[in-house]
Amino acid sequence: MDGFDPARSFGPDVARTYDDAPRGDEAETVAFLANLAGSGPALEFAIGTGRIGLPLSECGTRVDGIELSQDMVDQLRTKPGGAEIDVVVGDMSTADAPGNDYPLAYLVYNTIYNLLTQEDQVRCFENAARHLSDHGVFVVEAGVPAAWIRRDQFINVEKLTNDRVVLDVNRYDPVTQILDESHISLTNDGVRLGPISCRLIWPSEMDLMARIAGLRLVERSAGWKGEPFTAASERHVSVYTR
Repeated sequence: MDGFDPARSFGPDVARTYDDAPRGDEAETVAFLANLAGSGPALEFAIGTGRIGLPLSECGTRVDGIELSQDMVDQLRTKPGGAEIDVVVGDMSTADAPGNDYPLAYLVYNTIYNLLTQEDQVRCFENAARHLSDHGVFVVEAGVPAAWIRRDQFINVEKLTNDRVVLDVNRYDPVTQILDESHISLTNDGVRLGPISCRLIWPSEMDLMARIAGLRLVERSAGWKGEPFTAASERHVSVYTR
């Protein structure tokens, strides 16, 4: 995307409003991860504002995090319990976490797509593997590209009310697998743009990335409740181990 720096896409404005629209499956996500982590420690890649890390820590699991955006970490620190989570500010594909030998590392909400090259995505799997205990698991949640891509250019109407229209304007390059999009909010007060770029990965490519990192797929479902993964699934929750 011309003029767009992905590393700065989660700045102060995004951090302030990030938790305004929860997905609604946070409790199921936390329950799934808590079952794998036990008492921990657990490592969240791209911990953000603590949307998952904080409630997981409230279950008795010690949670550490890696996060690229200092603004997101600052927002995390304002929440109850946020000061107790140890977070390294850095790139999740290379940064060293506060500890090692984690029984659980996890990366949710399509965030693996924020790494915009295949090499960086492979490095992310390798970094997760480096931090896992001998029998630890790496959990990745991501959308299935077929559920996102309609053609090389398309527009989705995300919200339509009498005082607000939100459009999702997309352009996809199948060669690089990069999806450039902007969430455009139109109101009587003006126009607000929310650009972001993602590199989409099919589950099969993700499995090969895991194999390069010395991991293997042990479980895949279509959601946090263990829904069967089928050709019609719009997302997947994949569990990898050594």
